[in-house]
Amino acid sequence: MKLKKNVLKILLILLLAVMFVPLLYSPFANYLSLSYLKSNIDEILLYFDQHFLETITLYFTLYVLITATAIPGAGIMTLAGGVLFGLLWGTVVVSFASSIGAFLSFLFARFLFRDWIQNRFRRRLKGINDGIRKDGAFYLFTLRLIPIFPFFIINLILGVTPIRSWTFYWISQLGMLPGTIVYVNAGLQLSKIESVRDIFSPELILSFTLLGIFPLIAKKGIQMLNAVKVFRPYKKPRKFDYNMVVIGAGAGGLVTSYICAAAKAKVALIEKDKMGGECLNTGCVPSKALLKVAKLVYDAKRAEEFGLKGSALTFDFADVMEHVQQTIRKIAPHDSVERYTKLGVDCIHGQARIVSPWEIDIDGKRISTRNITIAAGASPLVPPFPGLEEIDYLSSDTLWNLQELPQRLLVLGAGPIGCEMAQAFTRLGSEVTMVEMLPRVLTIEDEDVSAFVKEKLSSEGVKILTKHRAVKFHKRNGTQTLLCEYREKTIALEFDKVLIAIGRKPNVSGYGLEELGIALRHDHTIETNAFMQTKFPNIFACGDVTGPYQLTHASGYQGELCALNGLFGKVWKFKANYDALPWTTFTDPEVATVGLNETLAQHGHIPYELTKYSINDLDRALADNEAHGFVKILTAPGSDKILGATIVSNHASEMLLEFVTAIKNKIGLRNILRTTHAYPTMGEANKYAAGEWRKAHMPSWLRLLL
Repeated sequence: MKLKKNVLKILLILLLAVMFVPLLYSPFANYLSLSYLKSNIDEILLYFDQHFLETITLYFTLYVLITATAIPGAGIMTLAGGVLFGLLWGTVVVSFASSIGAFLSFLFARFLFRDWIQNRFRRRLKGINDGIRKDGAFYLFTLRLIPIFPFFIINLILGVTPIRSWTFYWISQLGMLPGTIVYVNAGLQLSKIESVRDIFSPELILSFTLLGIFPLIAKKGIQMLNAVKVFRPYKKPRKFDYNMVVIGAGAGGLVTSYICAAAKAKVALIEKDKMGGECLNTGCVPSKALLKVAKLVYDAKRAEEFGLKGSALTFDFADVMEHVQQTIRKIAPHDSVERYTKLGVDCIHGQARIVSPWEIDIDGKRISTRNITIAAGASPLVPPFPGLEEIDYLSSDTLWNLQELPQRLLVLGAGPIGCEMAQAFTRLGSEVTMVEMLPRVLTIEDEDVSAFVKEKLSSEGVKILTKHRAVKFHKRNGTQTLLCEYREKTIALEFDKVLIAIGRKPNVSGYGLEELGIALRHDHTIETNAFMQTKFPNIFACGDVTGPYQLTHASGYQGELCALNGLFGKVWKFKANYDALPWTTFTDPEVATVGLNETLAQHGHIPYELTKYSINDLDRALADNEAHGFVKILTAPGSDKILGATIVSNHASEMLLEFVTAIKNKIGLRNILRTTHAYPTMGEANKYAAGEWRKAHMPSWLRLLL
């Protein structure tokens, strides 16, 4: 089918060439000139009187062909339409002929080039495609009204976008009508015209330009009217206590507050629990502290691999958990009330409720603000499994209260949290069983990455049960059991403690969203636009509460946008762009990804070339006795442009930074290959991966010559 389509494309290009090229080198081009039309006007009118239908048919067909193939002369043909048919019928004939010709040109571009351009530049065109789907008719109408834009270029450009064909046709006919009337009317006064420039005076061009800009002004007006509409039920205060009030002191809220304070804006930060949010108190910080201890214990067991004859480390689990809490206390001053107060933020402890787009109630006290940022975070998702109420279960929030190492730990969920904690507790001595309903672990990653992590965890003693669906819990005679369904069988799994790690749900209730009618997406995150705005232009949201990423650094990035757009959005807005956003699962080895992986590329139908380098023979990895893992790079076909990279290795999160920088700054693999990397380092793997790409793309004749 694809071969047949390519053959048709080649035949169409040849047909257009056969039609177009001879015309450029024939006397025909002379006929499409103003001087020829003026000097032969009498003969043309005489022929028209004698051959009425033939003239209309010939004129219409010729006009369509000229417009469809972008042959210069459409303007002269329009003048001739005025001469032949008069203002009314000339406008009708020219309007349909020009629209049909433009439509054919549009279809040619769509058939010949759209697939190639969309596949090659899909990610870069995503914003444009979304805009065209939403407002394509609006922009096309604007361009058609302004005569300084060459219409054939508009035909070609719109042809490679997702605008609907019928929309293109009728908007083109409507938008070109004013210009058509001007040209046809000019044909009635042909004797007064010395050049095509005489048709459009500077004043007329300005008028059309203003007319073309009018839809954009109208769109802005509609946005303002919508804002007035959503604000109408609420009374706006005459003065404001703050420029920005932030709800939630997690990563996103802290960054929003920090930037607002740095800009000398008056900002308040409201938190009902602990400063620092989930990341500091129950997420990133405690989990990494525990993973470090678990790795020390694991490495001690491997001592003989390094020529050492020591014994395994002994420890008290309660002391380990105290170390975790000490780590939290060490970092807490970075997110403390004292620090942010010194920065200029009014830190308020209490329960916030948004009562209007400009007012917030805090435990009975009301404050006013020009802007609001919702950074309420997320909580562990705990489905209502039958029997769960009988079980003293753990979540990522309560895990850190453990004082005794569970002998048998059941981990429900094989995402990043589940995999990290399963490995940590296995290394500390628990018998860990991990249950996952889906076919593999870490489903956001590629299949080979998932398989690698699964094999590593299994080799350390984690029992991994994929395709097992948790059904219910029960507790009998002190024994706790989870019943699972697997291939129409019921599997009973006994445990001492169970960690529910199947995801997190956004905190969207209890602070006024329902009363204000702020919309939620299908996944129950707050719906925002690319500028982090809700339906109220002055109410923003960032972090886990809006998604799409539940990552501390993503929350911080979005918090920055909330601050900038809240303070300066009326002058300049900043749009979210996640192309170079990295994420890491901190198992051992780590899994770090930026941009596209194969799973995302295939889901989005984005073509790519894959380069893979095994770390098994990397000198530094061999020296560290950690020679396992790989680097995967996705590039645009035939190019060294990096679409994404995944690294499975020790220190993968640090190694990935080179690719994050490359994608952000549009640096290709050739430049990474030419960059000197320190020896011996894990980072050399990136250079060697770039070398693998270069070898695969070296022309065979050059390889033979070398």
